[in-house]
Amino acid sequence: MKETVLAYIKKEYKSSPEYLWKRYPDYAVFRHSDNNKWFALVAPVPGDKLGLDSAELIDIINVKVDDMLFRDTLIQQPGIFPAYHMNKQHWVTVLLDGTVPEKQVLNLLDASFMATASAKEKQKKRPPKEWIIPSNPNYYDIIHAFDTTDEIDWKQGTGIKTGDTVFMYVGSPVSAILYKCKVTETDIPYRYRDENLTITALMKIKLLKRYKPEEFTFDVLKKEYDIYAVRGPRGIPDRLSANLK
Repeated sequence: MKETVLAYIKKEYKSSPEYLWKRYPDYAVFRHSDNNKWFALVAPVPGDKLGLDSAELIDIINVKVDDMLFRDTLIQQPGIFPAYHMNKQHWVTVLLDGTVPEKQVLNLLDASFMATASAKEKQKKRPPKEWIIPSNPNYYDIIHAFDTTDEIDWKQGTGIKTGDTVFMYVGSPVSAILYKCKVTETDIPYRYRDENLTITALMKIKLLKRYKPEEFTFDVLKKEYDIYAVRGPRGIPDRLSANLK
């Protein structure tokens, strides 16, 4: 189990072990490259230090758990204890002897990585998200943008990342969602500014689906989904997401 965990950390997080203490040469610390915070400690510890009957060395991993209620639930499970030699309010110790299933160990490791990650790293690792984004036909001919291609460059909205889905709301006189697109690339350098528009980066969006102008009009969005304005990228209600699919 220990070797599986170490291989997983190397593959998924590109993090190498750091051995910080001469007294404990086998204690391996893993940390984020951008904010230097620890997200795991892998070490052999005497079993009796965890309240076990034997003093024999056993491999463990310490991981962070932000949710106190979840932590309290975890330490009721076999093989999971209040953290050894770390803050017991926010960290737990997990045995790597098979008592805790491998899948659960890796899930807890993933959660610890996210709990200690920087805001930028959390944004990169979050699951794909759906957005409604506005487009003004007075500034750009969005109506015919996909006539000869299925992929175009578009102003990148704050928070949008590669893999997200964007539903393009076309403003007056159309006033309706017309396109469903997948974001295929982000953070394309671009600088533009005039009295109406400022662009600091572009994203590429690929057309997945077209909607009839009368399907998801502004009146429909307002009356059925409580969307009263589309002035910038915004999330969408689950019910609207289901209907758009």
